[in-house]
Amino acid sequence: MTIQNLEPRHLWQHFDRIRAIPRPSRHEEKIREHLLAWAKERGFTARVDKAGNMVVSVPATKGHEKAPVLVLQAHMDMVCEKNANVTFDFSRDAIQLERDGDWLKAKGTTLGADNGVGLAAALAVADDPAVVHGPLELLITMDEETGLTGAAQLDPSLVGGRRMLNLDTEELYAIYIGCSGGGNSTFTLPVQREAAPAGSRTVEVAVAGLKGGHSGIEIHLQRGNAIRLLARILRAAGADIRATRHDVQRLVAAFEGELPLPQRLC
Repeated sequence: MTIQNLEPRHLWQHFDRIRAIPRPSRHEEKIREHLLAWAKERGFTARVDKAGNMVVSVPATKGHEKAPVLVLQAHMDMVCEKNANVTFDFSRDAIQLERDGDWLKAKGTTLGADNGVGLAAALAVADDPAVVHGPLELLITMDEETGLTGAAQLDPSLVGGRRMLNLDTEELYAIYIGCSGGGNSTFTLPVQREAAPAGSRTVEVAVAGLKGGHSGIEIHLQRGNAIRLLARILRAAGADIRATRHDVQRLVAAFEGELPLPQRLC
């Protein structure tokens, strides 16, 4: 389907180009090339740091050159997930769109509106002659989805502005003034491998059909979590699976959040 004629036109035209460009986290080369080409076509100065973050400097609308520099920040990568029955290569294929009433969706995959819409909005502000603005810096970071590593490794000299609008939010008409940040956890258990006893059989257990959701805005809905459901299956199986009961209980307790924090981060 085409979304070129949707309003605001500049935003949807940019999003249509963005959704066609593969951009998994830590593999943002193609979208970065697109953004650099876009900046060059318009005579904007673009800079890239060692991590792969970039800033595009956009001149002010005539008469507003003395306004403070405003930084518009978005990230270039996207979450890459698909339904099990869908054949799709996120490193090569363009997102396929479908319209469901007032909603724009992807066919069997993630849409990439996080943060493709925010990125499109920043580009649209620079492109739309009807938008009056002071000098802008479009700060576009890499690898937000797997750990905010782009933001963590940002070269401060890349940015001159001291006022910033983050365009990666969930609520319309809301401005965020802080962020809870992120953290990584690693849980390890010793594993002893052994040959399967004669007459035993293997079983693959999968949890599917859950609604999913975003941990930032829908965690309170108490929807099913595949990891926790699988952990409960392990608990029910107990000693009938090929592991010591202690290991099973410890693994389940970690998944269920029942171990004290220091033990869960061993």
